[in-house]
Amino acid sequence: MPQDKKVSLVVIRRLPRYYRYLSDLLSQDIRRISSKELSERMNVTASQIRQDLNCFGGFGQQGYGYNVEYLHEEISKILGLDQGYNTIIIGCGHLGHALANHPGFKRRGFRMIGMFDISEEKVGKQIAGIEIMHTSSLESFIEKNPVDIAILALPKEGVLDISQRLIASGVKGLWNFSSVDLEVIEKGRVAVENVHLSDSLMTLAYKIQERETYKNQSE
Repeated sequence: MPQDKKVSLVVIRRLPRYYRYLSDLLSQDIRRISSKELSERMNVTASQIRQDLNCFGGFGQQGYGYNVEYLHEEISKILGLDQGYNTIIIGCGHLGHALANHPGFKRRGFRMIGMFDISEEKVGKQIAGIEIMHTSSLESFIEKNPVDIAILALPKEGVLDISQRLIASGVKGLWNFSSVDLEVIEKGRVAVENVHLSDSLMTLAYKIQERETYKNQSE
């Protein structure tokens, strides 16, 4: 990756989609693809693909296109997937349970090594083969088992205290499913990715409304 310029977050957010499509191509034993062919599969312009990949060196060859396996590996490195990440989940309700059983995490280098909850009813039980521990043991666990990423699947009332404890313990990244925008509070101290499921659902509602409005105007 070029070191003399900062890559736009908009471009970074498109990289996982490239990675996913390239994974599908490899599963189909497709070893070479042009930017035009890739654009048709992804429904983005070939120019956009070239611009995005040029931020990291380009990777394509004129008259040849892209070596799918090589590009897949390079995007994996850019995203840091080749490093492997020790991951824990805080909050073992329905969402935490679903995330723990997600089949793609381990395949992409996210190793689930611990689960925590405040509920005595849940402590001691297992999810995806991992025993749930009480959040009171969080610091001692991290001291013995360095954690890269903590997934926050707990109510917003407890997320600030937990996030501060995680940051103090040296956790590098927080994947936050609560309704608190942690990067506003802890900006610069830890990498944060906020996921607001309701925001996505409301965006879908807008798209439905927009579609219906267009349909009615066309009739």
